[in-house]
Amino acid sequence: MKVSPESRFDWSDKSVLVTGGTGSFGRKFIEIMLKEFRPARLIVFSRDELKQHDMRQVFSDREGKPMRYFIGDVRDQERLRRAFQGVQIVVHAAAMKQVPACEYNPIEAVMTNVNGARNVISAALDAGVQKVLALSTDKAVNPVNLYGATKLVAEKLFIQGNAYSGSSPTRFSCVRYGNVIGSRGSVIPLFQQQRKNGFVTVTDLRMTRFWITLEQGVRFVIRSIEMMHGGEVFVPKLPSAALRSLAEAAAPGCRIDTIGIRPGEKLHEVLVSQDEARNTLAFDDMFVVKPAPRWLFGADPWTGGQSLPEGFTYASDNNPEILTTEDIRGMVEDTVTTGAPRDSRPTPVTT
Repeated sequence: MKVSPESRFDWSDKSVLVTGGTGSFGRKFIEIMLKEFRPARLIVFSRDELKQHDMRQVFSDREGKPMRYFIGDVRDQERLRRAFQGVQIVVHAAAMKQVPACEYNPIEAVMTNVNGARNVISAALDAGVQKVLALSTDKAVNPVNLYGATKLVAEKLFIQGNAYSGSSPTRFSCVRYGNVIGSRGSVIPLFQQQRKNGFVTVTDLRMTRFWITLEQGVRFVIRSIEMMHGGEVFVPKLPSAALRSLAEAAAPGCRIDTIGIRPGEKLHEVLVSQDEARNTLAFDDMFVVKPAPRWLFGADPWTGGQSLPEGFTYASDNNPEILTTEDIRGMVEDTVTTGAPRDSRPTPVTT
């Protein structure tokens, strides 16, 4: 997947804020933005003061640096309004992401993932933010668990949120991708822990998933911000892998025990549904799900892509690009030995 095209977007005069900025995505996003794009101001908005303290040791906010740290919760619209003052670009990464946690705490999941999305939209409109890009997931397509359902609602809120922009410059879009290899709470750290005992547990060996590295995800988000007009869902073309291959790559030589699919899990995930495909364009390395209805967003700015054939779906089991065990091993080798994916270990940034 091509994720590093030459940028023609000028970040140097932009103030950029990322919600959930102390998470795996946020840390990598901050690292890449500071090293390569150098925005005028880069703001981490999150709830955890300890994580912000730890992050501050790597990405300093001392005088003359672009970094800023805001304690706040996306459930608090007033705090978001204050944080968004003078901000041109918002990346909305804050969410409850663990499927079991959302199932057991459903109201909390709705408060963060749905009400939080609404609050980000309202605060961005009030503050005159220019671009807001929200992170979504393949689990939002034909959802079978509460996490996926809340992310589906969040997607709809952001896409249709453009209807509230009126004559203001604020535009909303989404990025949707699959599982991030080695991110916190993912299966790789679990396999790493289990392999010490000589076995790993998988729910179903037939299961397939889309996979992306943390750095690829961040770079795709940056590219999508540069390209967005408002109302799109950007979907990268990703490889798929069977859970068996992932287990064999992360824990070679270990016994694999099957424990059965958990509530809320699918055998296979979908990134572009058959119904969405009718309004989707395919490009070399991504799909763009265009907004509908057209009247909300004006003339169609997208040209050059290919329309998809009737009945098309982009699913992890019909994906033409399948990772082998050897392919995966190359992507996770650092995770297996250090417990942290290569892409998520930031080095101190002094610029």
